[in-house]
Amino acid sequence: MFAVTGITGQVGGALARSLLAAGKDVRAVVRNAQKGAGWAVRGCDVAIAEMNDVNALQKAFSNVEGVFVMLPSNFDPTSGFPESRQTIAAIRAALKAAQPAKVVCLSTIGAQVTRTNLLSQLGILEQELGTLAMPISFLRAAWFMENAAWDLAAAREDGLIASFLQPLDKPAPMVATADVGRVAAELLQQTWNGHRVVNLEGPRRIKPLEIAAAFSKVLGHTVQVEAVPRQTWESLFTSQGTKNPTPRMQMLDGFNEGWIEFENDGAPVCKGEVELEAVLQALLAREGEQ
Repeated sequence: MFAVTGITGQVGGALARSLLAAGKDVRAVVRNAQKGAGWAVRGCDVAIAEMNDVNALQKAFSNVEGVFVMLPSNFDPTSGFPESRQTIAAIRAALKAAQPAKVVCLSTIGAQVTRTNLLSQLGILEQELGTLAMPISFLRAAWFMENAAWDLAAAREDGLIASFLQPLDKPAPMVATADVGRVAAELLQQTWNGHRVVNLEGPRRIKPLEIAAAFSKVLGHTVQVEAVPRQTWESLFTSQGTKNPTPRMQMLDGFNEGWIEFENDGAPVCKGEVELEAVLQALLAREGEQ
């Protein structure tokens, strides 16, 4: 059996479906029974655990062949990331106590970067779990293509999307969550020793201009893209309710300036299979079902 956190999200859900399709038993780690109901119907064991509850997580991580862990997203962290540090400490303590045979941890491109930014939370996760004496694979994924969901309404209604990734003709490393979940499932079924890093991006890098072109194709009308001026970011994010916009701005700077990148340490960069257009089509279909 494999324990899967984040199963109600896109990556965890894709991972669980891949494992089930391979005939594997899955334990869905969820915050409450309601969130696990759909997975129970699929035949999953359901474990109730908040991500800061060491005892509940230990129980969820015990007596399994492998565990998939991911840090809950926090796009507006307090300075120093105390919220994420608390969750990371709980995850580490639970894994140490449960001693699963292996762990796959969802991380990010740029996790090794020492310059503080929003992705530093996952760098801290790697550092803390890296002290555990068990086989761990850190899956460093590129920018999720599904982030384009934020642009869907503007693309459909206005024919114009805004891009924080700049310049507009600069290719950025991106990957579909379906590929992330699939590769994570494959890693969980492998056997290895010690700690390893697995890098993952999509079939090719994508320019913001190409995102607009893909929207144009799937929507059937012209969609253009414009760069959001850097000097407006702080006031814009603050007006949207962000209390601490600096880490997000630093992350975007890292992608735009090129210092958020896969580590050049010889670890191979795996290529996903899902193209951007397929992701946009899926986003449209999902919206139509709501």
